[in-house]
Amino acid sequence: MLENLVAFVGAAVLIALVPGPSTVVIMRSSMRSGRRAGLATVLGNETGVVLWGVSAALGLSALLAASRVAYDGMRVAGAVVLVYFGARALWQARRGGLVDGIEVVEGGGGVRLGRCYRLGLITNAANPKAGVFAVSFLPQFVPEGAPVLPVLVALSVLWVVIDLLWYLVVVWAVDAARRTFARPGVRRRLEQVSGVVLVGLGVRLAAETR
Repeated sequence: MLENLVAFVGAAVLIALVPGPSTVVIMRSSMRSGRRAGLATVLGNETGVVLWGVSAALGLSALLAASRVAYDGMRVAGAVVLVYFGARALWQARRGGLVDGIEVVEGGGGVRLGRCYRLGLITNAANPKAGVFAVSFLPQFVPEGAPVLPVLVALSVLWVVIDLLWYLVVVWAVDAARRTFARPGVRRRLEQVSGVVLVGLGVRLAAETR
């Protein structure tokens, strides 16, 4: 059991370090609107991780892995979400949308933390690769003879904790550098880069086959 746990922690850490759509979205929220917005986006992302982990424990993600129609449907939906977020970032870079480094939202000033939370959740939940990964990754670390469901749920929680700790570091680092990011030229360039990356990830997701 201990060997499985150590192997799982090591693998989960490596997975957390690999950048993906969630990393881009979390960094962008932190850069645009500060630490609280970044943390809200992280919590949304980790809610998605919990949902995928629980789905894997219950066997629901296996249906996604086995069904080509379900996978392709989720893949296209996820691609549309990523392209939309990327296009919106490019549009914001073109017209501007920040005042003194704080995003201005409709209906008043300040940052909508609920919106940031939903952004993180949607980005994670719309990625079918996360579901397939969960169902293929987590069961490998269940010890022989152990109760499968409780162990998978426990591993999912541990996965979330590791993921959360890494993204807290990311949010802190980006927030610490916000003085640099707040410069209009730098901010616009970062918006453009994040937009291009998100659109590229969306196109790649739409074009890939299993």
